[in-house]
Order: sequence, then C-alpha cells, then structure tokens
Amino acid sequence: MTDNTIRWGIIGCGDVTEVKSGPAFNKVPHSKLVAVMRRNAEKAADYARRHGVERWYSDAEQLINDPEVNAIYVATPPLQHEEYTIAALRAGKPVYVEKPMAIHADAAARMAQAALDTGVKLTVAHYRRAQPLFLKVKSLLEEGAIGVPRLVNLYCLQPHRDNKIASTEDPWRYHPAISGGGLFYDLAPHQLDLMLYFLGTPEKVSGLSVNASKLYGADDTTIGQALFPNNVLFNGTWSFTVPEKRDHCEIIGTGGSLQFSIFDHRLLVLKQGDREQQFAFDPLPHVQQPMIQKVVDYFLNRGDNPCSADEGVTVMQMIDAMAGGEW
Repeated sequence: MTDNTIRWGIIGCGDVTEVKSGPAFNKVPHSKLVAVMRRNAEKAADYARRHGVERWYSDAEQLINDPEVNAIYVATPPLQHEEYTIAALRAGKPVYVEKPMAIHADAAARMAQAALDTGVKLTVAHYRRAQPLFLKVKSLLEEGAIGVPRLVNLYCLQPHRDNKIASTEDPWRYHPAISGGGLFYDLAPHQLDLMLYFLGTPEKVSGLSVNASKLYGADDTTIGQALFPNNVLFNGTWSFTVPEKRDHCEIIGTGGSLQFSIFDHRLLVLKQGDREQQFAFDPLPHVQQPMIQKVVDYFLNRGDNPCSADEGVTVMQMIDAMAGGEW
C-alpha cells in the first residue's frame, strides 16, 4: 500500500467494537477510522456520532466502495465474514477479519484463497498473540524456562446463568447457523490460536461435543485433544452450563510449568521445582490495540502479517475437528 495512512471502514459496528477494538483504530499511528456500517441505520448513525466517525452506512457495498476507505475491518457475526471479506478483497482493500474467521473451515479456506487470488492482504483478529502476557509466555517457552514442553491442559468453564450473552437482544452466539457452533466457536479461537502460536501446527486433532443441557440449539460441552510438534499433547475442556467458572491453562514441561488464564486478568506463574515466579501485566484499555498496530504496520509494508489467513484456516480446522468433525 502506497498511502501512508490506513483509513478504516468497519462493517458491523456492534459490541466488540465499542471498547475492545473501535477506539484503537484512531490511537494507532498512521491509522484513522473514517466510516462504519451496520444494517440498522439508526444504530450505525448513533455509533458514528458517539465515536466521532465521519460517515456511516447501512449497506456494506457502499462502505467497501467508499474511495476514502482503504482497509476494511469485518466485525459482523461469523456468518457474514466470508461474504464481506471476499467482497472487500476483490475491491482491492486489505481486510482485518474478526474471529472466528468464518462459520467453518471450508468458508475460511475460501477466504484465504480469495486473498491469494487477488494478492490483497488478509489478517485474522486473533489479537491475544500481540498482548504482552502471551508474548511473555511465548518467550519463556522459546528460552526453555520449563524445559521441553510435554503437556497442555486447558479449562474453559462457565455457568449459564452468569453468561451475559443469554440476556442480549439477539443472542446469535447460540445459533450455529450464524456463529458456527455456540460458545465453543466464539471462545475457543482465542485459545487454540495461542496453542498454534506457541507450539506450531498440530499433527492430529480430535474431539467430542454434545448439547448436554439442551438450553439452546448449540453444543455446550466439548472436549478436544491435539498432538503438536515434538510430541506435545494438548487436552482442552469447555463447558458453558456448569456451576464452576474456570479459565485456566497450564503448559507442563520437563523442567517446570507455566500457568495463566486466557480471558481473566490474572498473574502468569512460572514454576521450576520449588521456585515460583509471578509476572503481572497491566490491563489494556483496548485489548486489540497491540494487534491493530501490527496490522497497520503490515498493511503499510512495515512488518509481517501478525496472523495469516492460513493460520486462521488452521484454527478453524482445529475447532471443527474438536466439535466432532474430521481432521
């Protein structure tokens, strides 16, 4: 891209863009949010007014074709990711697409192919890989702080009654036709992408998934296993209708372990025999800002792709396999 400023248009300015991502587009150097789109015109206008955005649309095609917009952030529910991403790529505009990349791996693969065919850049918003906590985990693993990694145990447990999604006006995350497959498809992309980022592309992936509670039309309980390079075994447990809330990941190696949470703001703990070391990280005002900085640098040809389309496809393949599909 020859322009020195990324002028963003957001397709789908819902809750995720209010604090997590939206404001960061104006806080990163060489980046400006200039237009937003939402099918509900009243909500699109309200968002633009509150966030000081110059223009708003209720039609995605109009935003994509806006000559002042030279990059697109797709933040709709997953069902629309493929359509809008491919349309933007064909219009010659690089795309930063929310996770999950699509409703399933086949759709994600078509998006990746469109980026390849058009030669236009595509990045997936697996933004935790740019946050200081997870960069520290990666560096500790690379420097051998826990020896050779052997096992990963991950738990993501939530009570249904505490889930804010259940009380929203349109709980699309509970509808597999829109979300891909319930809360597992909404939350697991963050976790499984980090495993990909830390450990490499898995060699085998499998899992079982059921709708145990029948409270809604998507599976609420999933167990997934993966074999990563160098014989690292992963086991993940997700359940969204149990009394206990647990957000915990432990990577166990030949010389120690790392313990951390993915979503809760907790300490990173390094254990080496009888020795324990803790690392604290300040909360981020806008959790996607470090990733958006990397995306802007990539779009301006000043850095590498922080999460490629191919990596996004791999994460979707892992999710589909753990939900009971083929690897």
